[in-house]
Amino acid sequence: MSSLVPEAPLQGGLLGRVQFWCACAFALGWTGVACGGLFYQFGRGEYPCPLCLVQRMFMLLAAVGAAHIVRTALSRGAVTGRDYMMGWGLSLVAVTAGSFASWRQTMLHVLPGDKGYGSEVFGLHLYVWAWILFQASVVAVGIVLAFAHATADRIVPAEDPGPYRTVGMAALWFLGLVIAVNLVAVFLEEGFHWFLPDTPTRYQFFYDVGILD
Repeated sequence: MSSLVPEAPLQGGLLGRVQFWCACAFALGWTGVACGGLFYQFGRGEYPCPLCLVQRMFMLLAAVGAAHIVRTALSRGAVTGRDYMMGWGLSLVAVTAGSFASWRQTMLHVLPGDKGYGSEVFGLHLYVWAWILFQASVVAVGIVLAFAHATADRIVPAEDPGPYRTVGMAALWFLGLVIAVNLVAVFLEEGFHWFLPDTPTRYQFFYDVGILD
């Protein structure tokens, strides 16, 4: 039953648009980081270990939380406080869990003389960079959540063609594509097995089906 009291008109202003761009940047950023892992996997021939894949999954889950906000703005032209809480809350859970996974992998290689797993970027391994980015994202999500009450129900001009809709749709399609590629990559590496070796050395699927011996 609809309320007899008319709904208040949506407000304009800058705050809602800033939140929308923050959600787009967050989704695109974490999707791009996951693409970096794919580059090292296929471009550099480095097989991701189980902890690497767990971190990659949390990266994409963090992007999915922000994508929920983007999709809501695209479909409704505004984002409610509940949608902000749901989207950023999911991202917060993901980056918090991801920081524990990356910290765990860092601690496995913290002893002197341990060369670590995989390549280094600017002197740090990928899982160390992941830990730094996860921790920074915890702070970032906390900040945007603190302002969510002020940005809720603000007009976001994303329903009609324009830069808002173009960037928002690009973020959603990019995320969907990278999720699909990761699913295929994990399946090829793990094959028809429940567990992945601690140090993978091949794409097990091709051996399971007899393509490689």
